[in-house]
Amino acid sequence: MEIKVYATLRPIVGAPSVHLNGASEMTVAQMLAALYEKFPDLKPELHKGREDLHPAIHILINGRDMRYIDGQQTRLSPGDEVRIFPPVGGGRR
Repeated sequence: MEIKVYATLRPIVGAPSVHLNGASEMTVAQMLAALYEKFPDLKPELHKGREDLHPAIHILINGRDMRYIDGQQTRLSPGDEVRIFPPVGGGRR
């Protein structure tokens, strides 16, 4: 399964995407646990001191925010397109 990461997450994983080899069907929560095991510095970036994911973190499954599917219990299949976006801000005043 390929998981694309953006902005501040890329330096943590060292690439624009991460492959979870041997991943069959799993939930978003199981995917996150596998990512945290592989990249321990990822969890503080996604949780920002909270028990659950920070609300500004967006995980898209095939273009849909997982919060509007089944949250972290959303089931993933090997062919799904997974993208993780950290909070992004900026612009001019």
